[in-house]
Amino acid sequence: MAKSSRIISTPIGDMLAVANKGALIYLDFIDEIVEVENSDNYILVKLEQELKEYFAKKLQTFSIPLSPSGTEFQKGVWDTLLKIPYASTLSYAAEAKLFGNPKATRAVANANGKNPISILIPCHRVISSDGSIGGYSGGGVWRKEFLLSLEGVEI
Repeated sequence: MAKSSRIISTPIGDMLAVANKGALIYLDFIDEIVEVENSDNYILVKLEQELKEYFAKKLQTFSIPLSPSGTEFQKGVWDTLLKIPYASTLSYAAEAKLFGNPKATRAVANANGKNPISILIPCHRVISSDGSIGGYSGGGVWRKEFLLSLEGVEI
């Protein structure tokens, strides 16, 4: 299936978005210059608008269809992330429990780190059990702090 790409500017850096005809398959921050012919794919154009609204605090729930590529385990973890409400956080241990495998905290955290769709699959809402911010493979802890603050979460 043909893929389309678009660079989307946000207050915390540019993001590379990739979609096929039916869904978003990739969204992550890029810190280097990437040459991309910005596609007018409907999903990518709508994503850009929804991200603008999200960063303007006018949108809490995205309507973009998602199709991340990963193992069945990873996809299950990412589905669990989608259950974490806007402006809420969950510990990695609580996420593993919600996922249905409380002993899989490390594996769940590892799957979070491989999340190919930043922000929309909200791995930034998962923090350490001690209340500290934890890691963020989506482009640095400072971005995670920004996203949580934007949503009104105090860390």
